[in-house]
Amino acid sequence: MAKVGLIPFKVQEVRESSNEVPPGVRLIDAPLVWQQGYRGDEVIVAVLDTGCEVDHPDLKDQIVDVYNFTEDDTKENVKDYNGHGTHVAGTIAAMENDMGVVGVAPKAGLLVLKVLDKQGMGQTDWIIKAIKYAVEWRGKQGEKVSIISMSLGGPQDDPALHKAVQEAVAANILVVCAAGNEGDGNDQTDEYAYPGAYEEVVQVGSVNLRGQLSEFSNTNDKIDLVAPGEEILSTYLKGKFAVLSGTSMATPHVAGAAALLANKWKQDYGKDIKEPELYERLISHTVSLGNDRSGEGHGLLKMHKTLEEVASTKEE
Repeated sequence: MAKVGLIPFKVQEVRESSNEVPPGVRLIDAPLVWQQGYRGDEVIVAVLDTGCEVDHPDLKDQIVDVYNFTEDDTKENVKDYNGHGTHVAGTIAAMENDMGVVGVAPKAGLLVLKVLDKQGMGQTDWIIKAIKYAVEWRGKQGEKVSIISMSLGGPQDDPALHKAVQEAVAANILVVCAAGNEGDGNDQTDEYAYPGAYEEVVQVGSVNLRGQLSEFSNTNDKIDLVAPGEEILSTYLKGKFAVLSGTSMATPHVAGAAALLANKWKQDYGKDIKEPELYERLISHTVSLGNDRSGEGHGLLKMHKTLEEVASTKEE
């Protein structure tokens, strides 16, 4: 059975407190979407990671359900032993509470599925079970998962994992994955990590806060877009906050942005968006940075266009 683990990341700083909209969230212009009235309401994002600090002040009211697929603790205990999953969760949906940080979609719900253990490692079987769990999960009001976020990966192409991803997409779930941090700074060479390299997923590369491609970010012909992945401030262990770097940090920016777009669709049409339409709308919110497509895909995630402008462009 193949192994999957944390995509290597760097902890640059741990802070006791914070009170700001993180730079990465501002870089993709998420606050402009909030001004239009969309904050991810009624959208559920499944986070497959190292678990989460469920009582963190910025996250405790965002979590709709949890399940532990690892051999750590009980199935109801998703304790995060290294902070990675807590950081990812905060970038997606840390709440607006006049303290701490704010996530891209601060009213989205988080389904926390722990698939990586204390060492940050997991079996593909755990990932597969978690994906299927996310597909079948229903909330108290019949809510379904719209987005799966996976900041993890491994070098092996596992057909069973690929099939699980395909089944999730067929169930109208957008699957967002990190590209990986094995990049060599040369966008003419290819580096692949799975499940990120699967055609069906949204594979996310990293840029710094100046919009420059991160040297560590994998490049390949399956990259869909890039998002902030360096010096990313978000929630951390013991109620604290941390600045981390890696494509793991870029991925939740995209998952959160997808939640905003799904929220907009549901308000407009009164029903959940289909996966192909969500992908199309997500990609329409990108701007080219002038790099090769193998490095940036369609470009940098940027919510600077109003959603109405994007919709009108598609109708022309």
